[in-house]
Amino acid sequence: MVQKTTELVANWETLQRIFIRPEDEASRRALVKYMEQILFGLHEFLRKHVGITREASLEELSERFKESRISGHPQKKLADVIKGIIENIAPHAVNVASPYFIGHMTSAIPFFMVHLHTITAALNQNVVKIETSKVVSIIERQVLAKLHRLIYANSGAFYEAHIQSPESTFGGFLHDGTLANLTAMWVARNRCFKPKEGFRGIEAEGIAAAQKVYGVDRSVILVSGLAHYSLRKAGGVLGIGNENVIRVASGRRNRMDPESLETVIRNLKAENPRTQILAVVAIAGATETGTVDPLDAIADVCARETLHFHVDAAWGGPTLLSDKYRGLLKGIDRADSVTIDGHKQFYMPMGCGMVFFRDPGIMDLIAYHAAYINRPGSVDLGIRSLEGSRPAASLVLGSALEIMGTRGYALLIEHGIETARAFADEIDRRPLFELVTPPELNILTYRICPEAIRQRWTDAGATERARLIRQVNDLNIAVQRIQRETGNSFVSRTTLNHLDEKVVVLRAVIMNPMTHMGILREILDEQEKIYRGLAVSDA
Repeated sequence: MVQKTTELVANWETLQRIFIRPEDEASRRALVKYMEQILFGLHEFLRKHVGITREASLEELSERFKESRISGHPQKKLADVIKGIIENIAPHAVNVASPYFIGHMTSAIPFFMVHLHTITAALNQNVVKIETSKVVSIIERQVLAKLHRLIYANSGAFYEAHIQSPESTFGGFLHDGTLANLTAMWVARNRCFKPKEGFRGIEAEGIAAAQKVYGVDRSVILVSGLAHYSLRKAGGVLGIGNENVIRVASGRRNRMDPESLETVIRNLKAENPRTQILAVVAIAGATETGTVDPLDAIADVCARETLHFHVDAAWGGPTLLSDKYRGLLKGIDRADSVTIDGHKQFYMPMGCGMVFFRDPGIMDLIAYHAAYINRPGSVDLGIRSLEGSRPAASLVLGSALEIMGTRGYALLIEHGIETARAFADEIDRRPLFELVTPPELNILTYRICPEAIRQRWTDAGATERARLIRQVNDLNIAVQRIQRETGNSFVSRTTLNHLDEKVVVLRAVIMNPMTHMGILREILDEQEKIYRGLAVSDA
């Protein structure tokens, strides 16, 4: 008996089926089968089929995806599309869930996150306005209040007064930390150039008019030496120019030096008293090293100079959930604004950023209204947001906080910090390696630096030292590249100032709760083996 196949054709009948139900019973069974793998076992499925990524060059993969025409009629059933993604695409993606993947700020996520994300997709709430989100907008205000309280620890009466007030905004959800940082700088800029008599404000009249009215020749933002590049983007977008995003010197520990900050401020005033500092930005968890700037001391400087103090805690913010380690972020409660990413150490799917403001009224400086949406007096969250349409990330994070609690998240944070410290000790024990930046949170950097080179370094002149640096840098690049391409494990690399030299370092991010010291020793063993192979080939 010949099995009847469903014709793939675009018409109203098939279109309605797509919107309300699977195409047929066979399709339904296939969908349930594959969705069960996705919802309950995708990590296990990938572990069986993928290392860090299946061996295939980018050139080879590019050749497979060169079709540029959209088919007039359907090409595949949904079940076949899902099957194809799982069998043909997932194996060539990067298995960030692997405990051997320790190179970037992306990791395994709790299994329930996939379920929550599926629900939010099915609800399809648009949190730009109350008419397309209703209760989700109310929940978003509650979630923002919970995290605002974690940062600023105001009284219960304070949160009771502001949590659901349309006149108040604790912050906002955005797509990522880049937009969160941009929002913070946008508010800081508008705060410096507010409306006054005869001037409608920078938001209305622009930066040229604002600087003229306020007697300003130059507007700058001062940032930590390891500040995220999103802050340079903010300089460009806000019209001050990215060259006016000025890095403040870091000390030997890769942290902003408060004395250097004061010197920069003093020099700027001396060079031109008509220079306006829009904000000072410190880091709580630098992308490259995980270091935390001395927030209290920087807050002191900002208070004396009456400057907007922003903390980019995209990575390190969730450390506040750990009673054991929250002291590493001492002074964050003095910030005027704070960035935290949900898709980092809140273990949410991509992408979720958040920005918080100490003053629940300050976001009025960036408020926009329209006749059909975000009307004055409404509770629409889009009134004070850079983004328009956006999904209900707050529903995912709010549910995760209920499932995990502060103690659940604290266990993840503490595991990362303590495992990173143990990893640093292991690196110190191995003669081939040199620890470059010890972990303050759960990120560290190190490099391969053979003893023979260290011995020659002591007596080397400037020319010889430059040659040795190039040799060590090339060695670390080669080892990292070979390890990545082999696909069993992954660490990333970056370039840092170390002992007044530009050095290539290997960077480890200990985020996955399944990553343990046995795995980390295997990764170091593999790097030693690769080094020995390179040394033999060079001989």
